[in-house]
Amino acid sequence: MRIRLFTLLIGLGMSASSFAQSPMTKEERAFAIKYMDEATKGVEQTTKGLSAEQLAYKPDANTWSVEECLKHMAISEETIWTGFVTTALQTAPDPSKRAEVQVEDRMLLGMIESRQQKVQTQAPFEPTNKPEDFKTVMKEFKSLRAEHAKWMKNTDDDLRNRYAQTPVGTIDAYQAVLFISGHVKRHTNQMKEVIASPGFPKQ
Repeated sequence: MRIRLFTLLIGLGMSASSFAQSPMTKEERAFAIKYMDEATKGVEQTTKGLSAEQLAYKPDANTWSVEECLKHMAISEETIWTGFVTTALQTAPDPSKRAEVQVEDRMLLGMIESRQQKVQTQAPFEPTNKPEDFKTVMKEFKSLRAEHAKWMKNTDDDLRNRYAQTPVGTIDAYQAVLFISGHVKRHTNQMKEVIASPGFPKQ
């Protein structure tokens, strides 16, 4: 998710002129809500029925456990939303800045979801910053997701002409909402990798 990936997108010929420049459409809202719901359900389904031993299992010292992945997601859900979405909405819509948006929605999601390139998280997003138990963190995570999904269903804000600065460059506020759910899916896939590892406890 760093500059190399952003440069690759530019090299593939993605130009801002091909992107929407009007406020969010009905279809875009529906897509975002569905995508958010899929991401949340994916976490619930992946962790359902896991024992304390399974939640805490780490394939090696440098790999997060399922529980640690959830804690990272919970921290990120609040922090990234505030940094990308809330901050963007504090500015006035500005269609003149559309040229700064250099990535299309679905390509952005593909890039965020992909586990092919691993990224070292920053200190504030480390799971150790959330010492609460799994059930408490899951409850917090689901509450934040529900709050954000409800907002997405009801907002009339112009999300396409407000912007956020991210590791992949400038994206619009609508894409910022998608970015967060793409991040959830990315780390749900990480959970699945842990579960599929040879030493994962049977129960």
